[in-house]
Amino acid sequence: MILIRGGGDLASGVALRLARVGLRVLITELPQPLAVRRLVSFAQVVYDDEMAIEGVHAHLAANLDDAVAWMERGQVTVLVDPDGSAISACRPLVLMDARMRKRPPDTGLDAAPLVIGLGPGFTAGLDCHAVIETRRGPFLGRVIWDGPAEADTGLPDPIAQRQGERVLRAPAAGIFTADKNIGDTLSVGQQIAEVAGQPIRAPFPGMLRGLLQSGTPVSRGVKVGDIDPRLDPRLPGLVSDKALAVGGGALEAILTCAEIRRRLWEE
Repeated sequence: MILIRGGGDLASGVALRLARVGLRVLITELPQPLAVRRLVSFAQVVYDDEMAIEGVHAHLAANLDDAVAWMERGQVTVLVDPDGSAISACRPLVLMDARMRKRPPDTGLDAAPLVIGLGPGFTAGLDCHAVIETRRGPFLGRVIWDGPAEADTGLPDPIAQRQGERVLRAPAAGIFTADKNIGDTLSVGQQIAEVAGQPIRAPFPGMLRGLLQSGTPVSRGVKVGDIDPRLDPRLPGLVSDKALAVGGGALEAILTCAEIRRRLWEE
């Protein structure tokens, strides 16, 4: 199997592409994932038990045996595994760290025959075999076999000339409570959610493309929402071009390795 740590939107773009070519995918997640683009994040399965993203279905597994059974039915499978114990238990052929923590991983090159890291924090040849570039630009989705990904800029990608202001962050630590739903159209100043009694308001007119699961505990400054200045109702439910590019890079990395390729089709 291919084990992906993290089920956010980039990880889910990878899982989508791998599942579409017939590979068995297991995603491990936290008990309360912090995915914002929930309509296109398989992490949402932890809350809803099952979901589909662009026709690819996923199911929550009760344990590792249950996960294997769901994967044999052709479904992307999600398992709550905060400490990574599934890695040693199932010994995946490919281990992919897609948690986007932007710091060196807690596993090494010996964790699987092929270890892949997504984005900053990974160095190919040091803590993983390959890195997939996640920063927009001419290197997005490229496979790096030697060296690190580009450094994190700390800024989200711009959309229609909106950049930092399109990302909503928790104003305080506490329980996140949503007042709006993904896909809602917003006006300037409209309340979207609150944390510890402090409101989160829309900084500009747009559409709510992503929003954290209501009732989730958050720390101050954590990302809780995403506003899109474009008013296309299809966008909240579509995997982004960035996630698809990263998914294509991950698939290339897997199929580049002759031994991995042989074992995937044999198994």
